[in-house]
Amino acid sequence: MEAALPQLPKSQLRLSDLATRKATTFAVEPTADERKAVAAELGIIGIKKLRFVGTLAPQGKTDWQLQAILGATVVQACVVTLDPVTTRIDEPLNRAYIAEVEEPDASEVEMTADENREPLPATLDLAQVMIEALALALPLYPRAANANLGEAVFAAPGVAPMRDEDAKPFAGLQSLRESLEKKGE
Repeated sequence: MEAALPQLPKSQLRLSDLATRKATTFAVEPTADERKAVAAELGIIGIKKLRFVGTLAPQGKTDWQLQAILGATVVQACVVTLDPVTTRIDEPLNRAYIAEVEEPDASEVEMTADENREPLPATLDLAQVMIEALALALPLYPRAANANLGEAVFAAPGVAPMRDEDAKPFAGLQSLRESLEKKGE
């Protein structure tokens, strides 16, 4: 998937060129055309605003810590009506880029406690980090405020259709309780 993501100019940082005693600040703000390309890649209607700001600080002699905020206003299709749904996303992002990450040999690997640790790249593409973070932050099932799924009832001809209330295991107990209360009066 990484090869297909849009490339944004001036978003790549060669880590060997950065100051090793202080944090490097960054801000990535794609143009309208770049936001359109990112939206197309993510399969959403559009991105009104997109900003990725933060710092990349050295940790020890070889490791780096990225701390950033992803801010975006995205437009997705409602899962019920397909109407446009606008969502504001403000997500903090923390990543540790570690020089000596051990790669597991096994075919099945258990996740470590810190999923924010990644192998140290020679060049860090901030646009790729931003797009990945945006993809993970998108609402899975965007829904318009007036969207109502309703109830669909299907049955063979001559057969009484089963409704949602009929499928609930304790639905019949309410009528039984009411009849028992009436008998007890």
